[in-house]
Amino acid sequence: MAWDEWEQLKSEAAERDSTRMQLNQLPPEAGGGPPPQGDLKVNQQDLAAIGNAAYRLYGDLEKVGDHARASTQKAAGTLKAETFALGGALDHVAARWIEQVRSLQDACAHISNHLDFTKGAHAGDEVYIATVVSNIETLDKGFNERSGN
Repeated sequence: MAWDEWEQLKSEAAERDSTRMQLNQLPPEAGGGPPPQGDLKVNQQDLAAIGNAAYRLYGDLEKVGDHARASTQKAAGTLKAETFALGGALDHVAARWIEQVRSLQDACAHISNHLDFTKGAHAGDEVYIATVVSNIETLDKGFNERSGN
């Protein structure tokens, strides 16, 4: 695309009413608007699958990250021994690589642990709700017996 054509497209867009920018949605007249509202549904299998994927990613990062780190540090050491300036730069890259891999591993561990906790919390909520509903049914039976129904 030529620069002149780009400038022309920009000016045409500005003339069309640039104050009404809309991102990630249709205009209201085209059927857009607020997203539908509803209940949050949590599927234990979905939570478990995401948690397991995060756990596996953690392990994969550990294996691959260690291999890449070791190779990079070995290469950096060899280049430094031969007095190449690139050795120091490569060593710096290896240090940053280690930091980034650890950050990703921490994030994966956090996701996995949080989903395990959420799974347990929801299971506890289900038990509590079932107990409360069961108690209400028992009370209803008692009231029904007293009223003769």
